[in-house]
Amino acid sequence: MAESRTAHEDALRALRHRDLSLRELDERLRARGYDESEREEVIEALVRTGLVDDVRYAESRARQLAGHGAGDTLIRHTLARAGVEAEVAADALLTVAPEAERARAVVERRGTGPKTARYLLGKGFSEEVVSGVVAAESADELR
Repeated sequence: MAESRTAHEDALRALRHRDLSLRELDERLRARGYDESEREEVIEALVRTGLVDDVRYAESRARQLAGHGAGDTLIRHTLARAGVEAEVAADALLTVAPEAERARAVVERRGTGPKTARYLLGKGFSEEVVSGVVAAESADELR
């Protein structure tokens, strides 16, 4: 633990660059050597003041990931790893374009075919969406 800084100062420093989930902030403070009561007190104060908000974090992170071509499965997984509750993650997914629409945008850029299908699956798109979008785009190309 840094002798000259408090848990509150370290938390604010961590939040300076990007939003963090409650779990991420707690893990950072734990890594800095703060005990559980200090961490709880600081996090409670930051939640009360609105500086830490898992709903805002989830929506922002979902938009960011979707903007980088991630599918719903990858977004849900990333949010779960950050400690976001499943219901909050599901609500955050409602704030981004539908998965099929995002997949179509990738197919438009990369073209159809097995490589694109594997790419989409690797980015967390569902098999149903991948097969539907790739098949639809392939059919359009044949016309």
